[in-house]
Amino acid sequence: MKILMILTSHDELGDTGNKTGFWLEEFAAPYYVFVDAGADVTLASPKGGQPPLDPKSDADDAQTAATRRFKTDPIAQEALANTKTLDEVDTEGFDALFYPGGHGPLWDLAEDQRSIAIIHGFYRANKPVGAVCHAPAVFRHTLDESGEPLVKGRRVTGFSNSEEAGVELTDVVPFLLEDMLKERGAEYSKGDDWQSYICTDGLLITGQNPASSEAAARALLGALA
Repeated sequence: MKILMILTSHDELGDTGNKTGFWLEEFAAPYYVFVDAGADVTLASPKGGQPPLDPKSDADDAQTAATRRFKTDPIAQEALANTKTLDEVDTEGFDALFYPGGHGPLWDLAEDQRSIAIIHGFYRANKPVGAVCHAPAVFRHTLDESGEPLVKGRRVTGFSNSEEAGVELTDVVPFLLEDMLKERGAEYSKGDDWQSYICTDGLLITGQNPASSEAAARALLGALA
């Protein structure tokens, strides 16, 4: 079982002068779900190398069992420091695709033509695609084989408008994820803010927020089974 995880390479939080990137829990929790299930995990990002870590996700109050495990795991740390570029990845041999969130994907992965092509390839090959928190931004420009938005008529979730307001970034992000998914015709739903909530619609698996990371990864494994 081979799983491809794609992380953001974007580190600027709009024009605020603050840094962003990927959210540590949203990488670490799925990574260990996959590894502990015996999967061979490959990490990639638009620019390759070390993806930028959102500094807020490294704060003491954001730590979980998975993030603490990562900090004592030199193998995982080395893998993260040496992600492949999207051009280097041969997607042919992979069984599933997963995107961790953080605000970074709103800027780069949402618009990256290589990422869009990879999603199209997986979905049309009947392979599961998962994304958590802000990572469903990657579906902004993806289309099904009839040319309709890939998420149209599909049950999805992702970081909610109320959660974005809660972190006071409504006016900073390039678009609100909940609004974008609804505009694309998705059947968007959400749970309580900051609580685990996932949606599974066939091969499409989405999680609402950091707390949903592990559940989304387990749902991806379930789709593979």
